Amino acid sequence: MKRAGFTMIELIFVIVILGILAAVAVPKLNATRDDAKAVKASSEVSQAISDIGAYYVGHGKMSDDSGDMTNVKFSDTNLSNGAFYQVNAANCIKFSTTTDGNLTVENNVTTTDAQCTTIQNVVGKNDMNKTHVFGGSGVEF
Repeated sequence: MKRAGFTMIELIFVIVILGILAAVAVPKLNATRDDAKAVKASSEVSQAISDIGAYYVGHGKMSDDSGDMTNVKFSDTNLSNGAFYQVNAANCIKFSTTTDGNLTVENNVTTTDAQCTTIQNVVGKNDMNKTHVFGGSGVEF
């Protein structure tokens, strides 16, 4: 007897196995995507701190427009009033500057966004949530 294809049982087994693999793989892919977003946000926060510090050291003053100091987007362009780094339209990290060269980064912003909370934890673990002093007698990062 000549066999021309797969039996129905063989096809069902293949579909079940593919379903099990998909059930295991999809949550891992989602977690990886969330981790990548947290790393990207942490990198942008770090970049903003470096850019703002370089701007102050180079110009001797803070700008009223955050766009002059960094390409990182904030909820408001005037950092002296306090502006937020946002994720999913949620306020995650608060940035505020002073005229004497201080930049305060706060990650204790109340949020219900899970990605925001993850980003706040990463910023805290990397010790970026503090007052960065760029003016005065010494420069701290």
